[in-house]
Amino acid sequence: MKGKVYLVGAGPGDPELLTLKAARVLRSADAVLHDELVSQPILDLIPRHAQVHNVGKRCGEKKISQGEINALMVALAGSGLQVVRLKGGDPLIFGRAGEELAALRQHDIDCEIVPGITAALGAAASSQIALTSRQSSHALVFVAGHSASGFEETDWPALVQSGATVAVYMPGHDYSTIARKLRLAGINHETPCAIISKATTPEEQVCSTTLHSLEHAPVLPAPTLLVIGSAVAQAKHHVVPAPGLWAGDEFRHEEQA
Repeated sequence: MKGKVYLVGAGPGDPELLTLKAARVLRSADAVLHDELVSQPILDLIPRHAQVHNVGKRCGEKKISQGEINALMVALAGSGLQVVRLKGGDPLIFGRAGEELAALRQHDIDCEIVPGITAALGAAASSQIALTSRQSSHALVFVAGHSASGFEETDWPALVQSGATVAVYMPGHDYSTIARKLRLAGINHETPCAIISKATTPEEQVCSTTLHSLEHAPVLPAPTLLVIGSAVAQAKHHVVPAPGLWAGDEFRHEEQA
């Protein structure tokens, strides 16, 4: 008999934000293919007898191609195993779920999706940023900074006109280019921005700034998320200034219990 593949969202990092179903499926897995940035406390839930494959990439360095990941899932499930494809955040948001679903369907492999808390929601919650507001922001847009289509193709003028809060996943470190494109699209240079690193984990860092000063932002450890919009100004304000590190703006390093 063929096995089954679960595309499981691991959430933004805090193991307590893993859904009950995700934890149950993970604990009963025969094989797990996980992304690079899935946190260790979540990986610790994998049973000892299970095969574990790190199929992620970091800083653009691929350990395995998407085609190889697809083939491995098919082979493991084809041998009768219960396979968990464990992805950071939510598997349906910038997680190549469509490509993996297509491969599994092609080989008639049963599949189930277990959603997770995506990075934007986790980062906003830990920073207390209301991503939408009746007064200023009636929409929320997720954009990939690094993707097959690329940051270049994003219709920024349309987003500006919508007044949406924009969450940029995988923004990289070239903030000057991002800021330039946003200014050319018509976003006010005083628009609040926040760079959130390792959201919901004890190593979380938040850099609060404006579009005008974004290009001078410090480089924070991956994974990072860039949030742009008036809603960012509502973030909690117990930030710690860092004189000399980044003049004129604020930088927060927050240890979480």
